Amino acid sequence: MSMAEKLSITLPTEMADAIKARVEAGLYGSTSEAMRAAVRALLRDEEEHEERLAAIRARVRQSLDDPRPSLTGREVRKHLNSLYAKHQS
Repeated sequence: MSMAEKLSITLPTEMADAIKARVEAGLYGSTSEAMRAAVRALLRDEEEHEERLAAIRARVRQSLDDPRPSLTGREVRKHLNSLYAKHQS
């Protein structure tokens, strides 16, 4: 079993009331249980956020490492216009 550490925190009244309401509604057995669930959710959200950032960074790196030539906006527009014109014929 893991060790536990007691913390004392101060919450705005609205947050404290929300936690108490959930405990009173039976969603959690105690305020400590509700706070542990909140911290688990926070840690999970932060981990997911870091994973999303890592995926974005990987896509940016892949794009930067792409050996194909870079095109200006004008070149892209010219190419798209030519494709559009071919499909209109």
